[in-house]
Amino acid sequence: MPLPPPYLQGAYLLPERVPSPARHPFTLPVVAGLDLVLDRAVTVFVGENGTGKSTVLQALAVLARLPPGGGGRAELGYDHQVPADLSAPLAGAMRPRFRRQPRRAWFFRADMQGHFAEALASRHGHHAYGDDEDALFADRPLHTLSHGEAFLATIHNRARGGLILLDEPESALSPQRQLSLLALLARAVRAGDTQVIMATHSPIMMTFPEARLLSFDEGRVRPTTLEQTRHYEITRGILESPARYWQHLLD
Repeated sequence: MPLPPPYLQGAYLLPERVPSPARHPFTLPVVAGLDLVLDRAVTVFVGENGTGKSTVLQALAVLARLPPGGGGRAELGYDHQVPADLSAPLAGAMRPRFRRQPRRAWFFRADMQGHFAEALASRHGHHAYGDDEDALFADRPLHTLSHGEAFLATIHNRARGGLILLDEPESALSPQRQLSLLALLARAVRAGDTQVIMATHSPIMMTFPEARLLSFDEGRVRPTTLEQTRHYEITRGILESPARYWQHLLD
């Protein structure tokens, strides 16, 4: 039986709070009439680039009182280190449905990992883990780690219950490290006090046990399955028959 979401149960658009329908991100088809339902402890946003996955995920982060550039609530005062266009206007036109507020929450953005590392370094002496001596790579400064190692070190410390939002975590991780991340998150979810919402293009990340996959394709948010996604279809096809795919690409 899939676990229900312990914290965020969804969010919906308030049309009267939309500043301008002609302004991004309100021009995105999925935003019009958006009523997002989260019915499981793990939700995975899937879809092509530009469909609004990351935009909606960022809005959820802001609604959970997290910085739009990524990090935890402790990083809210460090948003001056991220680009000024991360204002998350969609969040201002949405209202969340919380079952209860999480005491801990964290938002990871692959494209902002460097800024996040700088914010952590300014407070923890270049480490991602504060005083946690048992953290992964705790004996090494964050800036000496690879992108993937730095991400795993950070989430190993942060993924200890609460609301976790991940935007394209696979961009920092090899396939083997993606499996390590899935195992880490699955253990946290199994404890019953963790909710995970992620946007991804990786079929590996989409295999999260008992996750609800929501497709953002075709201009609306709808449930889907791993096998129904284009990501799975294309990945499986090119691995099973690379010559056929390459002939099509070159032609």
